[in-house]
Amino acid sequence: MTISVLVADDQAMVRAGFAAVLAAQPGIDVVGQAADGAEAVELARELRPDVVVMDVRMPQLNGIEATRALQTPPRSSDYVPRVLMLTTFDIDEYVYEALRAGASGFLLKDATPDELTAAVRIVAAGDALLAPSVTRRLIEDFTRSAPPARPSATRLNDLTEREREVLTLVGRGMSNSEIAAALFIAEQTVKTHVSKILQKLGLRDRVHAVVLAYDTGLVHPGG
Repeated sequence: MTISVLVADDQAMVRAGFAAVLAAQPGIDVVGQAADGAEAVELARELRPDVVVMDVRMPQLNGIEATRALQTPPRSSDYVPRVLMLTTFDIDEYVYEALRAGASGFLLKDATPDELTAAVRIVAAGDALLAPSVTRRLIEDFTRSAPPARPSATRLNDLTEREREVLTLVGRGMSNSEIAAALFIAEQTVKTHVSKILQKLGLRDRVHAVVLAYDTGLVHPGG
């Protein structure tokens, strides 16, 4: 199955470079390029790509605003793409906000072509991705500065005790294999629990499970 991709970046050479790298890969079709957030939203709704590779800082709408707009389609459409956000260390403060806006993954802009290609495939498959250097440290950093208003913890009431344990460990940045070892259960059992957690809480992927774990106070920064 071919993965259709829209690349959005306000720097023409960067945008063209990412598009060229992806277009050269088997099973990936770059269907369009956007120079700002507003154009990204417009083209995405017109072309309906599977994945939008989105820069954070762009004119008109920034990447976060564009991502939020794409996650809330007009009533006449049910199209919601997956968004792979491009970030750099000097704009790390945007990462948590973009996660809450609905981004499914992050990749540093100095990523290699292989890393970019792999990230697009991961996000297109329905999984979540954070660049290795954007994982646990940044989760803690951004949850410290997250807005004080939190979703009610009663949202977790439908979870079983075991599912709450699993969500807590997911929120701490642990992988399925690490969770399995910590709880003395099979890794496949962990995968089943994670799937049920996402379904019960109406979450799209693991990244947003992490966000919710912090937002509801189930996990605390540094805890």
